[in-house]
Amino acid sequence: MTRLRLRSVLLRCCLLGALISATGPSRAAPPPGGSPPAAAALRQQARIAFFGRRWADAEARFEAALAAPDAAGMTEVQLAEVLGYLGLSELEQGKHREAAEHLGESLEHGAALKEPLVRRFTTGFNKALEHVGRIYVAAAPPDAEVLLDDEPIGTGATVLELFVDPGKHTLRARLPGYEELSHRVEIAGGATVGATLTLSRVAPPPPPAPEPSAAKRGPVAPAAAPPGPWASWPGTLRIAGLAVTTAAISSGTVFMLRANVLDGDIDERGDGLNRDPAWTSDACSQVPQPSACPELHRLRVQRDTSRALGAALVATGVVVGAATVVSFFAGSSSPRAKAAPAALHVLPVTTAQQIGVVALGAW
Repeated sequence: MTRLRLRSVLLRCCLLGALISATGPSRAAPPPGGSPPAAAALRQQARIAFFGRRWADAEARFEAALAAPDAAGMTEVQLAEVLGYLGLSELEQGKHREAAEHLGESLEHGAALKEPLVRRFTTGFNKALEHVGRIYVAAAPPDAEVLLDDEPIGTGATVLELFVDPGKHTLRARLPGYEELSHRVEIAGGATVGATLTLSRVAPPPPPAPEPSAAKRGPVAPAAAPPGPWASWPGTLRIAGLAVTTAAISSGTVFMLRANVLDGDIDERGDGLNRDPAWTSDACSQVPQPSACPELHRLRVQRDTSRALGAALVATGVVVGAATVVSFFAGSSSPRAKAAPAALHVLPVTTAQQIGVVALGAW
């Protein structure tokens, strides 16, 4: 009986020790490889939401991936894919302006993407452009700040490409020491316009005229007779020549820059097509044509038109400017010739249908 009781006590002690060891504190082993980076995890979640057609969820997660602390570590391919899928998510929700911006940024890295993704993002970009307007803005001096609808968008150091909703928009340029310039633009969906904002320096205030004393006042001279109707026509023509020169060269520069952008687009698409084994150099002369041929033809026509129009405008500006300079030398030979003060602000304006110039000032 005593042995049985002793065995029972020993058995209970063993069970109690096992229970204590099982419930005691323990450290869980860390997962192998550690936690994934924040940007990589967000990209994976965003892709799952995108292919699940949860567009708003995909948009939010792609934007979070771009804003993640380790987003700078993304490769060029990963960045291009995130921007492209973000643009497609916005396009599905009818956010055409945001879609055009993100898809355009993605296609700037198109050389790093595979051909199917380039085609998909290009198709989405063209669909978004049908519902938004595109504005090319040039400003001078280069450090002038450019604003669109009172929101800063950059400086005049580069030609800015802006995607806007159809309607009326206000472009402004400002710089300390210069007169602020404002330009109103009205654009329709699918249209492209250009604008040049050239600032003028603020004229210093004239010094105050000394007040003559009563003792020093002499006889009042008779008022000069007003000039005849033809007295100021040379100065007017010279100012008009300067205005035409500035407008023509500025507008021509915008069109030639546009032609260079289109030329780059054509080269990128051509490089992408050349990587396709089924593509040949005479593919567009075959019947039926591949789907990419009409788009390439349209881009080439736009590029050639912009280049020809830009060259014509620059040449016109050079000719008119040369004639204006010659008129200054011819007019300075007269002993009675006097320079008339003039203040002139020239605003060249170009649209998809016409080209013009607005001159503000007095002469």
